[in-house]
Amino acid sequence: MISRFRHAALVGKYQAQGMRPLLEEIAHVLTRRGLEVSVEAATAQNTGITGYTALSADELGRHCDIAIVVGGDGTMLGIARHLARFGVPVVGINQGRLGFITDVPVAGVARALNAVLNGDYEEETRAMLEGHVLRGGEPIYDAVAMNDVVLRSGATAMLELRVAVDGQFVANFRADGLILASPTGSTAYALSAGGPILHPSVAGWLLVPIASHMLSNRPIVLPDSGEVTIDIVSGREPSVNFDMQSLASLLHGDRISVRRSAHRVRFLHPPGWNYYATLRRKLHWNEGALPHDGHG
Repeated sequence: MISRFRHAALVGKYQAQGMRPLLEEIAHVLTRRGLEVSVEAATAQNTGITGYTALSADELGRHCDIAIVVGGDGTMLGIARHLARFGVPVVGINQGRLGFITDVPVAGVARALNAVLNGDYEEETRAMLEGHVLRGGEPIYDAVAMNDVVLRSGATAMLELRVAVDGQFVANFRADGLILASPTGSTAYALSAGGPILHPSVAGWLLVPIASHMLSNRPIVLPDSGEVTIDIVSGREPSVNFDMQSLASLLHGDRISVRRSAHRVRFLHPPGWNYYATLRRKLHWNEGALPHDGHG
């Protein structure tokens, strides 16, 4: 059967042991189905893969119509932000432990990819956060995050942060830090900080204080339709992270302004995938359950 896709991007966690033969196996599956394959430049350089065009992330976005990402959720976060701007759908192959967003196990990669290439897949989209750091009202930094925006103190000291939504004051949070997470990010740092899990279809952000110094500062779910602003009132060596992108040396009075990105990440999952099954496996909710509890 001829694939509905024509040009595949291949991205890998090149630091992982055994990555090159796995990527070459996947490339062979794709080329046998008639797809042109291009490898992300850093992946090609660090694995020594040859025989395929090496392209930057933006070039992959412009030329490819599907991306196969091999590694863990961190690898996916890094490339998905770029490809979302071009509407390129991504398939996540997990080389180690099953991830939340890289959900195809290596053992079933050929079967899963052939199903997707045949058009047999579940598609979902995920919202992203788009943020700016303002100093004196002027932007000094901007970034996009798929998981979260995290403010932390660089020292063992409390931060005081003023939070507003669409100009309406919410509260001053006194804590070691503050997490503004998307539904995707609700199963990352926000979860370990005591936040709830948000289903990806929920149109909201999650605001979670880190080690709050006030028991009344609790996680809160905010609508993702407006602008969230976080002003740094006090604290030592504050910094902000947009996923893995960091800006240190923030000053008192700096403002972090966050809203929903105009772009969404497109995920293609093999047939039979569902979000709750991923939660059960990743969070070990099956432990102690009867064999047929939850229908698989």
